Amino acid sequence: MGRPHERGFGLRPLGYFPPVDMEEEGRLESAARPPGVFSGTSGKDFRVLAAGTAQNIVGLAVFVVGTFAANILIARAFGGGGTGAVALGIVTIGTQFAFIVAAGTRFGMDMAAVRYVAIDIGAGHPGRIRPLVGKAIQIAAAISIAVGIVVYLVAGPVGRALGDAQTAGPTAAALRAAAVAIPFVALTYVWVAGGRGLKVMRHTLYVQWMAQPLLWIVLMLVLWQIHKTEAMAVWAYAASWCLSSVAARFLWSSISGGHAREELEPGTASVLVRYGAPRAPAALLSQGLFWIDYFVASHFIGAGYVTAEEVGVYSACVRVALAMVLFLTAVSYVFSPFVADLHARGERDRLDALFKAITRWTVAGTIPLLLLMLIVPQAILQVFGGGRFATGSDALRILVVGQAINVSVGAAGFVLIMAGRTGWDLVVYATSAALDLTLAWLLVPRFGIDGAAAAQAITITASNWLRLALVRRFVGIFPWDRTYARLVVPAMVCAVVMVAVHVAVADTKWYVQLVTVAVLGGIAYVPALLAFGLAPGEKVALRNGIAKLRGR
Repeated sequence: MGRPHERGFGLRPLGYFPPVDMEEEGRLESAARPPGVFSGTSGKDFRVLAAGTAQNIVGLAVFVVGTFAANILIARAFGGGGTGAVALGIVTIGTQFAFIVAAGTRFGMDMAAVRYVAIDIGAGHPGRIRPLVGKAIQIAAAISIAVGIVVYLVAGPVGRALGDAQTAGPTAAALRAAAVAIPFVALTYVWVAGGRGLKVMRHTLYVQWMAQPLLWIVLMLVLWQIHKTEAMAVWAYAASWCLSSVAARFLWSSISGGHAREELEPGTASVLVRYGAPRAPAALLSQGLFWIDYFVASHFIGAGYVTAEEVGVYSACVRVALAMVLFLTAVSYVFSPFVADLHARGERDRLDALFKAITRWTVAGTIPLLLLMLIVPQAILQVFGGGRFATGSDALRILVVGQAINVSVGAAGFVLIMAGRTGWDLVVYATSAALDLTLAWLLVPRFGIDGAAAAQAITITASNWLRLALVRRFVGIFPWDRTYARLVVPAMVCAVVMVAVHVAVADTKWYVQLVTVAVLGGIAYVPALLAFGLAPGEKVALRNGIAKLRGR
């Protein structure tokens, strides 16, 4: 008897076992599996947004830790308590003055870089992007250097206006260091913005959110060996932005030179200036909006309505409350080039779907932080230097309510800018700045730093509702839909657990309260969010992702 293969065994399939095409089976299985939000060509936008947001979370964590560490270091290095609060207040005036002024002196060239780089790439002209950003840099540098010189010259009288007899001198010295920082802050922002126009978020991550705050701490410790003053802390801040600008330029050059250079169209500089002209004061006011009430409170130190210590405590409150906005800003940076590209191509439905998704993701990511700040504000503020800072707990709660409304409307401001409505963006910020200034001027003399916080919260609420109405009118998209109701259960679970834990550990040290409430609240929130907070497509995408990881 011959071997089986000689008699034909194995040469044809058995009749009762039909042939199996494994590739076809795989295709059928994939077709039968419900699609997630990240599947297919239409899911590419969500995948890029999710990946960019994940990167930003890492950078955000480093930025928050670095910035908080720098402020805590300043307050505690000068003795903590009231003395530390005064020192922190002076340094905050210098650093925030530089940051706010640089937002205006870059003349909208950061947003112009994002918008026009994204449009040129979408139109098939990658060779234009390097000369385009180069032109934007020239505009931002010329204005920033000129304004920096002016700030240096007027630092004396401005310092006297923002302090009393004891703090006027150190405040003026801090402002002179701030003047040097202004051009470097502006140029760094423009170079990393060019990368975002290419949907490359990592440069902002590496330079702006990770390197700069860490460099500030290191340089501050070094320069304090020469002379330990508030002004030296601001000089370290200026030096950190100088080094960051060098890194930003190098990174931009590394990704923008791979295409044959194309000449810019005649009049490109005029186009940039026309775009940036309304954006420059709007950017200045957008950053100032979070600090106008702080500078008003500083002005009233001399009149006796608030003390330098109270203003220092308020600076810590504003810094903590702004942590809520950083997640929104991180997502908005990733979203901006999508807005410019999709709006230019008229794909409104696709843009609307993305807007709704990223806004809900932002709110979901911010809920635990919001609840933590509302439930244990005293413990958070004591990180800066003892019980004296805990007196700002009411002001912090008020500020957090305003920022919660800010987060809830998503990237509406970025949508308005990327859609080319910079004139309306300026109207919103000018109106808001005037409202904040007026309210702070009226409320601070009567209610102190709580009045300053109320002025900011009311202004942010009005500003965001106006911006939301403009986005709906001009762009035709809206951030909210029925899926937001899914976040109610996770939020309630997190709130109940945090309150219960806070009651249980109320008699312990402040740091025990803070860590315990934050950790246990987060542990309760995550499974509740996964079970109740995700839309159907997001649940499928999560299951598919887990299945792929298990299959590796």
